[in-house]
Amino acid sequence: MSNSAAAAVLTTAHLPEAIRAVRTLLDIADTGQAEVDFEAVIRSPYVLTQVRHVLPDLKWRAAAGEEHGSSEAGDNPADCLPIRVFDWCRPLDRAEPFIAALGTDPAAVRWDLDAWPAVPEAGLEAISQKYAYLTLTVNSRDLYQDEPSQDHTVHVHVWNRNGDQIGRVHWLADQVGGRFTGRVEWAPL
Repeated sequence: MSNSAAAAVLTTAHLPEAIRAVRTLLDIADTGQAEVDFEAVIRSPYVLTQVRHVLPDLKWRAAAGEEHGSSEAGDNPADCLPIRVFDWCRPLDRAEPFIAALGTDPAAVRWDLDAWPAVPEAGLEAISQKYAYLTLTVNSRDLYQDEPSQDHTVHVHVWNRNGDQIGRVHWLADQVGGRFTGRVEWAPL
């Protein structure tokens, strides 16, 4: 299993600002075949209803463990709250409705990009799909919803075969008015 370095480039209490940053980064990235993945902890019946409106065939398991309920077993998620969502390979147009449905529940939305393009004027080579991701953590500081927060963080994944890509992290942060603080999480791919 390989890993990706997810560098935090913008943290804000204002979700619309975080979404604008994500849109800017998506405009930079190659997204022709991109998909979006969702992870969340849903505690509220209301949020569950909203999320199921966006993703009717939601993939989930009980936070207490799969033996306490799962989508795979055909259980009713409303009877198993809180639940953990692990739902992958969705079309890009599902991301913003999913984010809007979350309320105060924590989540990570990850865009699996085709590439970060070359930026010759900044001395940056293209980064292939294998290592080109963008994650927005909503109501959480980390990728795994272990650090609930009232703010939202945009993370860029830029690791490639050549190793260090700190120049790309700084360049992407500059594009959204953020800055790289040095906070990096390793995300298994």
